[in-house]
Amino acid sequence: MTHGARTADYDFELNPARIAQEPVEPRDACKLMVVNRATGDISHRIFHDLPALMRAGDALVLNTTRVFRARLLGTRPSGAPGEVLLLRQLDRDRWEAMVSPGGKLRPGRMLTVAPGFEIDILEQTERHTRVVRLRAADGDVGSAIERHGHVPLPPYIARPDTALDADRYQTVYAVERGSVAAPTAGLHFTPRLLDDIAGRGVQRVNVLLHVGAGTFKPVEVDDPSRHLMHEEWFAVTDAAARALTETRGRGGAIWAVGTTAARTLESVPRQGDAFVAAHGDTRIFIHPPYIFHGVDKLITNFHLPRSTLLMLVAAFAGYDLTMRAYREAIDADYRFYSYGDAMAIV
Repeated sequence: MTHGARTADYDFELNPARIAQEPVEPRDACKLMVVNRATGDISHRIFHDLPALMRAGDALVLNTTRVFRARLLGTRPSGAPGEVLLLRQLDRDRWEAMVSPGGKLRPGRMLTVAPGFEIDILEQTERHTRVVRLRAADGDVGSAIERHGHVPLPPYIARPDTALDADRYQTVYAVERGSVAAPTAGLHFTPRLLDDIAGRGVQRVNVLLHVGAGTFKPVEVDDPSRHLMHEEWFAVTDAAARALTETRGRGGAIWAVGTTAARTLESVPRQGDAFVAAHGDTRIFIHPPYIFHGVDKLITNFHLPRSTLLMLVAAFAGYDLTMRAYREAIDADYRFYSYGDAMAIV
């Protein structure tokens, strides 16, 4: 069987000390591994060197989603703790959410987050998430979330969130509120670096994909093709579609910043060589073998074993080269996951 065809092919050993617990300062001072798909060469740079890899006429595609304070901690009527992680808004006050402990927060139960801010557990979905209703005494649920919610750091960051995370677990170009996880490849960009890239004649193209927790769910079935992705909302405007089409027309490369931008570009319909504006839910799951249509270069972080994100990278760079790059990253003391170092696949 071809390497990369089974979930177990994406296992690797990682010393927990290599999991980044804090972001580097400044943002663009992290390591950057450069992986050349054509030659198989791997080189090591610093993220602020990225503009040197780009050419005038290229396009840099950024996901402008904004992380919100989706993690709500509270107490159950017994006084015991409970947690609700908001995933997506269903209507004015109802959300799909993940809860903990799942056995205690069953339909009919409730959680008090703060005086005047409570959560009712309404029903369980087919995928074992919950539909919940948020109740704020003043009627302003959105403000209650921002006041009492926590930055939804991934569970492998083994510490409470801080005021620093409210800034650093957010890209400098984040606009549209709606993600429960950051598009982490974008965390390395600074305003100055974006200006440097623009100064080289690289066009910035904004797209949107609201990142859901399902993106990071490990693949638990042996055959990746049987894994079911949660839907995530994306949008590509007419202006963005036109800019992408023009980039291809002039022979420029399309750089996707992160797997979320890549998934957005691969979810967009095409008419011949033209990108078409679109919006809606996507469940696209990219894994080998897959032929990319909307991405020429990929900037990404280092991902969890058995994750859909690692499989997307393997589909883009090739399974063998991807796993070799990961082994080299481990040997070279790269920092892994959300606050870790980056890779540019060219």
